[in-house]
Amino acid sequence: MNAAESEELKLDLPAAHSAGRMARQVVGKFALEQGISEDEVGTLELVASELLSNAVDHGGGESAIEESDLVEDVRILLELRIAPTGWILSVSDQGGGNPDDLAGFMDPDALPDLENERGRGFFLLAQMVDELKVERSADGKGLEFIAQKRLES
Repeated sequence: MNAAESEELKLDLPAAHSAGRMARQVVGKFALEQGISEDEVGTLELVASELLSNAVDHGGGESAIEESDLVEDVRILLELRIAPTGWILSVSDQGGGNPDDLAGFMDPDALPDLENERGRGFFLLAQMVDELKVERSADGKGLEFIAQKRLES
């Protein structure tokens, strides 16, 4: 994706589900303003929602519903770049973790454990995008999940 031709949205959010709901709406409005189709905006909003919820639940937010539920100031950083050729969404948390422990869940060809009640979210997201990966966040406090989708022209 050519950065010179892309539009970018950055949100610094408290690690609470209420902030994730608001961010999903902002992401959708921003994508529509950039000319993304409504169907594709639905996919983008779902990916954003799942990554944000995961960050709240497992990335230091301890499943906080409202910002007032947070024990400390834990942040989530959402960055979205949209270009004519596609979009890249990244969500960074502050909950520690090892990217290597989660990399297997990002493989769209690896079936999840159907006996386990958890662990299917990343598998499903990987089916919706062209690339889903996890790495250490830039600040070193947590993980960064990156989803990329090419758009049909």
